[in-house]
Amino acid sequence: MKQNEVVRWQERIAGYFEQAGIVLTAEERQCIEVADLGLEDFERQGLGLITYINTDLYCAKELVLLPGQTCPEHRHPSVEGRTGKMETFRCRYGLVHLYVEGERTPSIQAVVPMGSEAYYTVFHEIELHPGEQFTIPPNTLHWFQSGPEGAVVSEFSSTSRDEADIFSDPRIVRVPKAAG
Repeated sequence: MKQNEVVRWQERIAGYFEQAGIVLTAEERQCIEVADLGLEDFERQGLGLITYINTDLYCAKELVLLPGQTCPEHRHPSVEGRTGKMETFRCRYGLVHLYVEGERTPSIQAVVPMGSEAYYTVFHEIELHPGEQFTIPPNTLHWFQSGPEGAVVSEFSSTSRDEADIFSDPRIVRVPKAAG
């Protein structure tokens, strides 16, 4: 993704934070990560995020999903003998359809992104509305998609090692690379 596109998406993502009543400093607005995951299809698969803190003990982030946008299926494995990330998602704005391992929900609400169907394998649905939360254990396959208004989610977790996340889709590159 080119830098001018990143700036355009950062501005749009910042608008969702404002809608959710989340105040960011000017510096934080410039640090919004636009994670297109190397798929060059940001509006369908990806997410925007800001990391407030990430230490050896804990991590706090805000995530933004555009309307109908999906964060693809992945898990947080153990790294260098340390247990994988456990994370709690708390919906702040919009609607989030979260899918985790477990009994398949007969008729899910999300739409798996066309062309990526083979990379989505867990379909136990948890629906999160503002004020609702769910905790995902370490090394659990999961993916999530926003409803028609988009969504803002606060993430509270143990240490985040995004570069070590394992995505079901081998085409995904988690660490962003902005082009000129």
